[in-house]
Amino acid sequence: MASTADIRNGVVLNLDGQLWSVVEFQHVKPGKGGAFVRTKLKNVVSGKTNDKTFNAGSKVEIENVDRRDFTYLYSDGDGFVFMDASDYDQITVAGAVVGDAKHFLLENQSVTIALHNGNPLYVEMPASVILEITYTEPGLQGDRSSAGTKAATVETGYEIQVPLFLETGTKVKVDTRTGDYLGRVN
Repeated sequence: MASTADIRNGVVLNLDGQLWSVVEFQHVKPGKGGAFVRTKLKNVVSGKTNDKTFNAGSKVEIENVDRRDFTYLYSDGDGFVFMDASDYDQITVAGAVVGDAKHFLLENQSVTIALHNGNPLYVEMPASVILEITYTEPGLQGDRSSAGTKAATVETGYEIQVPLFLETGTKVKVDTRTGDYLGRVN
């Protein structure tokens, strides 16, 4: 058992049998009354966020979560196979755990997987990835008041919105958190 003084960003707490990652924390010492710790927590499994306040000095249970680098190998239908970069062991991660990251996974891409007692909790992608546009309609210049966008399918099969001037075969940088177009890559 640890105390509230050990709460830091990224620490995983076990509250009522569920794992919560600390997103933000703030130690507060009001002029009147006892000190407390205000936290913003994110559920490791569901991704739901929650605010929780702890009295200063109270006991909390900190879980050991191992974050390791893996390389994505392939998809085998209902799961995704990754290889540990350090010892070359392969693990299969369920599609529900991978979540929206599947839209940006390319073979041999490096990712970070958080493991708790050998079970994968979530997959952390890099902030952005470079993908090639495999199909998009030709952009037409016309009457409009602002810059337009069009749908484009990237090499993973995911569809994003891109500016009208981009063509099939262009490499683009895509934000993995939102799926937004960030720019062209030469």
